[in-house]
Amino acid sequence: MPTSNSVQPVAVSAVGLRKSYGDKTVLDGIDLRIPAGSVFALLGPNGAGKTTAVQILSTLQPADGGQAQVAGHDIAKAPDGVRAAIGVTGQFSAVDPLITGQENMRLMADLHHLPRGAGRRVTAGLLERFDLVEAAKKPVSTYSGGMKRRLDIAMTLVGAPRIIFLDEPTTGLDPRSRHTMWQLIRELVADGVTVFLTTQYLDEADELADRIAVLHRGKIAAEGTAEELKRMVPGGHVRLRFTHPDAYQRAATTLRGATRDEESLSLRVASGGSQRELRAILDRLDEAGLEADELSVHTPDLDDVFFALTSTGTPDDQAQEATR
Repeated sequence: MPTSNSVQPVAVSAVGLRKSYGDKTVLDGIDLRIPAGSVFALLGPNGAGKTTAVQILSTLQPADGGQAQVAGHDIAKAPDGVRAAIGVTGQFSAVDPLITGQENMRLMADLHHLPRGAGRRVTAGLLERFDLVEAAKKPVSTYSGGMKRRLDIAMTLVGAPRIIFLDEPTTGLDPRSRHTMWQLIRELVADGVTVFLTTQYLDEADELADRIAVLHRGKIAAEGTAEELKRMVPGGHVRLRFTHPDAYQRAATTLRGATRDEESLSLRVASGGSQRELRAILDRLDEAGLEADELSVHTPDLDDVFFALTSTGTPDDQAQEATR
């Protein structure tokens, strides 16, 4: 997993990328720097501009302003170079449901101008890798959603791209199919492929991404590793519940500043969730001869980050509020 953007070759970079539709600004000068061989996740509410960013970086539509390079090629000046280096899997399956999986794969090999023998070897290998051999000669219309998604990505890989854009690849999939897709993505990255992932599933970004950016109102509201983003948001705490009112009252006196809940006889103590902080709380209770009947630790997750950064107010306001 990459440890520093500065020492990694850059697969995708953008400076001041802008796009508007009429009077609606979708991308308002975003900057990106994605190391090669990593997973980058772009999060944002519906309509935030995630798909627009993918379409611009994959040369499917032009930007209104700014510059970007993909695989070392300028997206405006050398779009053919970009297209030769990338693969794109959109939100909606691009497979033809009226023909078989094998025919879809061979059609893609023909589009990449692979010689007949090489095309058949490549497609056969990918069908095996994606566990589609048994279904290969069946019409795609008979495939499950997960199988169609696997075929979609297999078709994307026919041209051996080094950078893959996956636009919400697991939307609509059941949990088992989602986890299968996650494993496929990990295998791609292990092979040195760079993955640009857009998703609305925060656990997906948490599970897969080396770095995450939150897009809101056309701007990058925050960017970092999952752990860095989680530390931006306050709200971590230890919750202690007591059975006996006397123990609860004594604990409240001992842990001054804790938030009290008289009805449930519980205390909430602000904490970053570190082992040291938890030990300090428990040591204070031990010194007072007290023991909580229930203890739970809550640390902010990506849901908290997402809601903090994409609620009302400007992205800059939200980021500043999150770090107070």
